[in-house]
Amino acid sequence: MAAKLIYSAITSLDGYVADEEGNFDWAAPDGEVHSFVNELERQIGTYLYGRRMYEVMGAWEAMDTVGRPAVIQDYAEIWRAADKIVYSTTLETASTARTRIEQSFDPDAVLQMKRSAGRDISVGGPDLAGQAIKAGLVDELHLFVSPIVVGGGKQSLPDGVRLRLELLDEHRFGNGVVHLHYDLRQDL
Repeated sequence: MAAKLIYSAITSLDGYVADEEGNFDWAAPDGEVHSFVNELERQIGTYLYGRRMYEVMGAWEAMDTVGRPAVIQDYAEIWRAADKIVYSTTLETASTARTRIEQSFDPDAVLQMKRSAGRDISVGGPDLAGQAIKAGLVDELHLFVSPIVVGGGKQSLPDGVRLRLELLDEHRFGNGVVHLHYDLRQDL
């Protein structure tokens, strides 16, 4: 069975992963949400990132987790254990282990990766995920909708795409965040 390509994002109610100033501090998960995310991420064998998302996530590589909450320690271990592929024309070397740099996103190569991978693949960041969605490669979508309206910024989903989704699961957290899990593998 082929691996799934999964896009997960923490988004505002109005559909943004960051506000107009690029801030996403409002999206920081609490312990309950982080624990849930950890369970989802445990199945991931490879992360696909653009340069900006890789630079944000790279903090997990060197983070000192001693004395930090168990969910933080757990996520750091999950992230460090996975392979990473970074698509960038400006990044020449990786600053993290288990990471390779690719000059451009190649949908055919990602399709081949899905066919041969033993574990699921995650695409991180709305720009790269948008390319994968437009190429018909994303199988599942996990949206963590935060109870905030930011009024503009970086969209969580791309423009110019129409998809019929099947809701597979939903979960409401104590802090008001709602997790929506969708299947994208439907023909319109």
